[in-house]
Amino acid sequence: MALTDRVAAMLANRFGPEAGATAALLEEAEARVQHGQDRERITAALVVLADGSPDRLHEAIQLLETDWRDLLMSAELADGDWPSRLDALFGPHRPA
Repeated sequence: MALTDRVAAMLANRFGPEAGATAALLEEAEARVQHGQDRERITAALVVLADGSPDRLHEAIQLLETDWRDLLMSAELADGDWPSRLDALFGPHRPA
């Protein structure tokens, strides 16, 4: 699964030259977990919690693998208003 444009842009902003490798890591982690949630929501939560830190990214991935619901809670993307929170953090969603 490819990252959405807005998540990829935030990833580039926060991780700079490491964004490509980080994107691959995010995609791989998201694909391993059966979560039944919107993929952008999960990858965005990982980016939010990582906040540009490789160490925090690995912690966020561990949280995803332990319980994806805790990941969403920690990133404040667990409630029904998560789409508007995502828009506030990453900019408006632009359908492909």
